[in-house]
Amino acid sequence: MPGIVGIVSQRPSEQYYSLVKSMVKCLIHEPFYTDGTYINEKLGLWSGWACHEETFGHRLPIWNEKKDICLLFSGEDFAGQADIDALRIRGHEFGSDDASYLVHLYEEMGYEFLEKLNGWFSGVLLDLREQKFILFNDRYGVNRIYYHEDARGFYFSSEAKALLKILPDTRRLDLRSLGEVLCCEGVLQNRSLFSGISLLPPGSSWVFPRGETVKKKRYFKQEAWESQPELSESDFYQKLKETWTRVLPKYFFGKQSIGLSLTGGVDSRMILAWAHWPPGTLPCYTWGGMYRDCADVKIARRAARISHQPHKTILVGDDFLSQFPELAERAVYISDGTMDVTGSIDLYVQRLARRIAPVRVSGVCGGEILRRLVAFKPDPPQQGVFDPGLECSFRDAAATYAGELQGHSLSFTSFKQAPWYMASKFTVERSQVTYRTPYFDNDLVALAYQTPAKLLHNGPALRLIADGNPALGKIGTDRGIAFGSLPGITRILHWYREFTFKAEYAYDYRMPQWLARLDHAFAPLHLERLFLGRHKFHHFRVWYRDELSQWLMEVLLDSAARSRPYLRVNSLEKILKAHIKGHRNYAFEIHKILTLEFIQKKLIDLS
Repeated sequence: MPGIVGIVSQRPSEQYYSLVKSMVKCLIHEPFYTDGTYINEKLGLWSGWACHEETFGHRLPIWNEKKDICLLFSGEDFAGQADIDALRIRGHEFGSDDASYLVHLYEEMGYEFLEKLNGWFSGVLLDLREQKFILFNDRYGVNRIYYHEDARGFYFSSEAKALLKILPDTRRLDLRSLGEVLCCEGVLQNRSLFSGISLLPPGSSWVFPRGETVKKKRYFKQEAWESQPELSESDFYQKLKETWTRVLPKYFFGKQSIGLSLTGGVDSRMILAWAHWPPGTLPCYTWGGMYRDCADVKIARRAARISHQPHKTILVGDDFLSQFPELAERAVYISDGTMDVTGSIDLYVQRLARRIAPVRVSGVCGGEILRRLVAFKPDPPQQGVFDPGLECSFRDAAATYAGELQGHSLSFTSFKQAPWYMASKFTVERSQVTYRTPYFDNDLVALAYQTPAKLLHNGPALRLIADGNPALGKIGTDRGIAFGSLPGITRILHWYREFTFKAEYAYDYRMPQWLARLDHAFAPLHLERLFLGRHKFHHFRVWYRDELSQWLMEVLLDSAARSRPYLRVNSLEKILKAHIKGHRNYAFEIHKILTLEFIQKKLIDLS
């Protein structure tokens, strides 16, 4: 993923320049990346960056006119045009469609300029007048910054692998964090998978004065939003409509072409209803599967047609399966091991999405913000697969999770779920495209804290869609819900869609063992054709059993994989053979075992 790296030390070393170059190289995942370095030995900073071509922060480093303020910036800022115009009125000179105005915002406001920024970002700002610099990230912590401190200095990077590359002592898995990844699919409490490496907390502005120790500050705390009063239902909707129509256009700026990823839900359709692009100018796309057109594809195709925009289905089928070995390993590597091998799908579809448009606008996190949906929870692998000591850490992970869940539910989804869990997926996706979602706009999230309890459902979104485009409002969602539909008919359709959704989930990914044995008995009937593909476009239980079975055996039954200390003795071969024969379901456990194997090979066993 595009990002920044750096070494901070008051003990200059000739090695630092080559070390920073090596760190930057770890962040370059595709040929279309650009990169560079900035060194200031006087301040004790050796830094670098990697970014996509022609993006918001690609002209680095950014200087003011006097060349005494310098900025390295990764990500995007969705500031209001009025703030940018005000800078020009006051005599500042800077380019358009990029990050060059940010140094002038700092000149005007000092460190408080961070409170104005709106988006997912991280950066380093050097003030040569005061001989200090700050390392900062966005208020949600989605643009991760990993760091390590020791007697030699302070090291930071947008991806942990860059630290692992130059700091051999950190190439050890932390047992507590490993248990959390296997149980919760994310490392909690701003830790990392690796010994001695942590995450910068959300909303950080860590100041490094010359010759002094770092001052660890935060420029934003969610308590400022939590203290707002709840609005009435009518006031909330009117403010939601005003805020949405005001902030949405900011997510369609820039010189690069933009595509909209559509699903069958309400959140991406809210964007489509209010985008108001001329016919044929906003390409839309949806992920589809190999068995049939899923509900997302059918609904998104219809929505695009009503809006007079082109639509394309990005198919996850035989071509994906042929590339799965490379994609799975790559996804684990890019995410620093926090995304399991299912991230291979994200990597695959985003590569194809980039061919449509290098910028992807998405409705992701609409439910998490507007309806406070919790997307992850403790779900440990089956007992008897992993080492007993590691299985004990699953209980600890569940207890830690329960503690973190206390407090305001929206603060959990915004400031914990987003950086600890969702950012892993975003990292893989953002390695390929510039990723934008208006649902993390500061004004919208602040308003979401004022949502009346009675409106924490799809109702406001459905109404907003109908207000933006009445024809789109009449289309039912993938769960059978539409604005203004007859309650009885809607309820029946909703129950049917819910049944097919849960039936597919049970048949495929988390099929219980008794059902796996029954399905095996009726294997000649190919019952998967009845269930699969109605809602999901990926089917790993079946793929591991059939198309990927030979590859699985080759990868996981070699001598190195068999001897990993985190597995029970002789459990691996039993698991694989039982799953491939079809009378047991270990898809979830195979995800984890494969992921751990790739972590070991790509992130731990470095030369």
